[in-house]
Amino acid sequence: MTLSKLANDDEKLLNWYREKGVTKKDYYLVVGRFVPENSFEVMIREFMKSKSEKDFALITNVNDKFLNELEEKLHFKSDKRIKFVGTVYNQELLKKIRENAYAYFHGHTVGGTNPSLIEALGSTDLNLLVDVGFNREVAEDCALYWSRDEGNLAKLIDKADLMNKEEIEEMGRKAKRRVAEEYTWDKICKQYESVFTEEIVK
Repeated sequence: MTLSKLANDDEKLLNWYREKGVTKKDYYLVVGRFVPENSFEVMIREFMKSKSEKDFALITNVNDKFLNELEEKLHFKSDKRIKFVGTVYNQELLKKIRENAYAYFHGHTVGGTNPSLIEALGSTDLNLLVDVGFNREVAEDCALYWSRDEGNLAKLIDKADLMNKEEIEEMGRKAKRRVAEEYTWDKICKQYESVFTEEIVK
């Protein structure tokens, strides 16, 4: 995976930050479809319980019905840290927003190897993943894990907030190394090739 071509002082990036009210390395991020199985309720609830002074930016295509349900349950609109920032279709800008996040949430509970998780591991240093088998298989020890139990993620957010720069950068290096070694087209094609070859031999 390559990093974004955008510089930190690129006008597109600075305008986006100004417009959304967030600052480089001072926001938690999630990018994904706005559906219940992606743990939005848990992530918002737990972020509200955390002591973090950072923002939580949600890049998603908002579904009003689900949004209203969450507001009724959580009253997240009263928490200025929770920011629904719409969608970002410019891929270079999206990459840069990922790279500049303090940490990335991945709440997908169905589906196996998820491209957005690979992208997060390849660009964001600190990744907080919901603890399901396929997420652990993808990230191994390159991420921190949370359960959907009440209070669990809030504690992890508070812990993540206290991590020092070196610890976070080391997690990022490990994650990028893992993506570079395990998730290349070359390696994936060879694995498919060996499966097909075995089947033909049988």
